[in-house]
Amino acid sequence: LSFNQPRFSTTPTWNSNGITVANQSIVGRIPGTIFVDTNNTIYVANQEENTIVVWHEESGNLTKIIYGNFTHSSSLFVTSNGDIYIDDGIEHGQVQKWIVETNTFATVMNVRSQCDGLFIDIDNTLYCSMSLFAEVVKRSLNDPVMTPNHVAAGTGREGSASNELNYPSGIFVDVNLDLYVADCGNDRVQLFQPEESNGFTAAGRTSLTPTITLRCPAGIVLDTEKYLFIADIGNDRIVGSDLNDFRCLVGCYGEGSHS
Repeated sequence: LSFNQPRFSTTPTWNSNGITVANQSIVGRIPGTIFVDTNNTIYVANQEENTIVVWHEESGNLTKIIYGNFTHSSSLFVTSNGDIYIDDGIEHGQVQKWIVETNTFATVMNVRSQCDGLFIDIDNTLYCSMSLFAEVVKRSLNDPVMTPNHVAAGTGREGSASNELNYPSGIFVDVNLDLYVADCGNDRVQLFQPEESNGFTAAGRTSLTPTITLRCPAGIVLDTEKYLFIADIGNDRIVGSDLNDFRCLVGCYGEGSHS
């Protein structure tokens, strides 16, 4: 795996006060995506400067600024060899790959809109969640030519049925190839198992055992024990699951700009 996926205790806690590791001068006014690799190197797409900024967790200084012809990028994903996949869907209808060995860009996927989430699974399949078209598409990066995309989840029409999505945002694919989708417009996280068009609700109001109310979840990651961490942007917080339930982890006192 290329991303940092730690193993926590059963009920970890975090300090309620955060530390600012990058300000507006580095990541811009609306940093929409962040990636942390296994070396704790941080990658952020600066939407205003149309750059990718890179620095190590323990350093306050940028180690790299990558310039390209991508615009308004909503997502990025970094592979274990250092290649960076970045959304360039709004204006150019594509996903680009920055190749670390040559410091050049190449188109690896054609899309109809922005990719609100990007992910590459252990089989080297690239996923893009398209909120404007209510679906998640995928294509194998092992194909010698750029083949058409396949639908991984959703029908292309907004809806709340088990096979539908409404403004899908962040996505995560585990080692079993289970696809988790932050289904923002339906206030839920949907889980789609391989080759299944119908998902079931892992968190949110349509869950069989609803234990937490979400309001436009936009990001989703799993730790090594498959516990969920959800960016619940409508409620300005991050929530997580544990052995028994969901609970608020940080941002539990409402919106604001204090630590």
